[in-house]
Amino acid sequence: MSTDTVYPILTGKRALVVGVANEHSIAWGCALAFRKLGAEVVLTYLNEKALPHVAPLAEQIGAQLLPLDVSQPGQLEAVFAALAQQGKLDILVHSIAFAPKADLQGGLLDCSLDGFLQAMDVSCHSFVRMAKLAVPLMTEGGSMFAMSYHGADKVVPNYNVMGPVKAALEATCRYLAYELGPRDIRVHAISPGPLQTRAASGLKDFDHLLAEAIARSPLGELVDIEDVGNTCAYLASPYAKRLTGSTVYVDGGLNIVA
Repeated sequence: MSTDTVYPILTGKRALVVGVANEHSIAWGCALAFRKLGAEVVLTYLNEKALPHVAPLAEQIGAQLLPLDVSQPGQLEAVFAALAQQGKLDILVHSIAFAPKADLQGGLLDCSLDGFLQAMDVSCHSFVRMAKLAVPLMTEGGSMFAMSYHGADKVVPNYNVMGPVKAALEATCRYLAYELGPRDIRVHAISPGPLQTRAASGLKDFDHLLAEAIARSPLGELVDIEDVGNTCAYLASPYAKRLTGSTVYVDGGLNIVA
């Protein structure tokens, strides 16, 4: 039997994937994996500037496309109102993060209050807001995913304010997993290794981080967005129905190396 055989184990499921900016986005890797396994996919785009980059991707997989800037009042509610009109939701992917450039590239001691609060709101609390709106639509249970990074657990030079913010996000996933378990809703934080995405380009000396990941990881190579997407697809499938509350590393084993 061919090892390339694909079983449509997510047929009949609907996934909302938030955070696709272009074809290099982690969220796009998730959308591809879900669609490949039979799920219906709904994508969001940040603004009119992002639309020309996201619309062709949505068309490629036959995905519905909705506008969403979580910092704008009412937009998140509008997305879920549109979803509610069409039926249930089974999978939610939160793959968005933001901090003002000055606060991201400066040390934590120099991070402004406004910058810290903005980073926490967009990168962490928006996941709580999404989860609250998603729960009524997950009538048959479901899976929720939020994207983290190893800098949440260990100090990564130049990750700065995003380290504490991602640590809060991982704790949020654990507490949501606890609260939503009785509803058969599973929640995971996903922690990919360094990836060349638009968001990562804002980090100082990111090229050095990529090179170091290759040199130090047990598998000796970088992961890609498909690796992350396939992991989320597995965790959303019946094969992982007893798994919840984990921070799942998709990094070639880099996190185990001192």
